Amino acid sequence: MDSVRVAIVDDDRGAREGLAFLIGATAGYRCVGTFESMEDALSAQAETPDVVLLDIHLPGMSGIEGVRLLRQKHPTAEIVMLTVYDDEPRVFAAICAGASGYLLKNTPPSRLLEAVRDVHSGGAPMSPEIARSVVRLFRQTMPAPDRSYALTPQEVRLLGLLAQGHSYRSAGEQLRVTENTIRNYIRSIYDKLHVHSKSEAVTKALRRGIIG
Repeated sequence: MDSVRVAIVDDDRGAREGLAFLIGATAGYRCVGTFESMEDALSAQAETPDVVLLDIHLPGMSGIEGVRLLRQKHPTAEIVMLTVYDDEPRVFAAICAGASGYLLKNTPPSRLLEAVRDVHSGGAPMSPEIARSVVRLFRQTMPAPDRSYALTPQEVRLLGLLAQGHSYRSAGEQLRVTENTIRNYIRSIYDKLHVHSKSEAVTKALRRGIIG
């Protein structure tokens, strides 16, 4: 199993060093950079990460502000917010900005490692209380159903599975198709919804009432 390359952006030195130790000491994971600010992370010439663990409250540019810039710098990286904030406006802003996961800092180490592996495999890990907030928020803001995107039933089912946090592999098992077929579905969904990432696709599908 290839090691998942992880970068950490957190202004709390103790938290940053603790995460770096956890990642570096666990087989199958490798820490490729630790940064105390968004500015440092964006200017660094470090190895490209597979996953970025990103705090929200940072000196200077906030983590939410930096999500889009990080995605521009590292298009293949998945970004997971790791924060103490569980209020819905910040959760919504982070997901809309392009974050693929949202975890609270009280997440146990074993679950955090699982979440890193999960998001690297196409999942969307969230702390349970965050997932409940997301569902509640989208139910409140969801407009009348809009079926004008010509999505196939299989594509709608896939979006529903991704919204539940399934990876491409586990979604393929549920739909009884290969992971390559899932990736073909994903490309088709991106084209039809006019989006560029999994989180954008799920967000738009929820807001448009395509999935509930």
